[in-house]
Amino acid sequence: MEIWINPACSKCRSAVRLLDAEGAGYTVRRYLEDVPSPDEIRTVLDRLGLEPWDITRTQEADAKELGLREWPREAASRERWITALAEHPGLIQRPIITAGDGTAVVARTDEAVRDAMGR
Repeated sequence: MEIWINPACSKCRSAVRLLDAEGAGYTVRRYLEDVPSPDEIRTVLDRLGLEPWDITRTQEADAKELGLREWPREAASRERWITALAEHPGLIQRPIITAGDGTAVVARTDEAVRDAMGR
């Protein structure tokens, strides 16, 4: 498993604490420092079964500056969203755990973290 985190995020810290408490094997990716490429974002989206707008933090300053709330949420705009996430990684919802079975979850709750550990 790999977990994408921002150490300043309380949900990320909580997820890491739970993984540690459960003795889970995982690697940490500080995605603000080790920024995912567009291809990596596409792969995670496929694993999540979500679209880029589903994992975008639209309340962030960068999102407001880009006007993301007005961007179309349709297949034709998918690459534009992915590029924005790659160029502004702070817009990516967190934490994201990639599970051993090839899936992924946005692990904002203890239940989601446990779900990822069980995959």
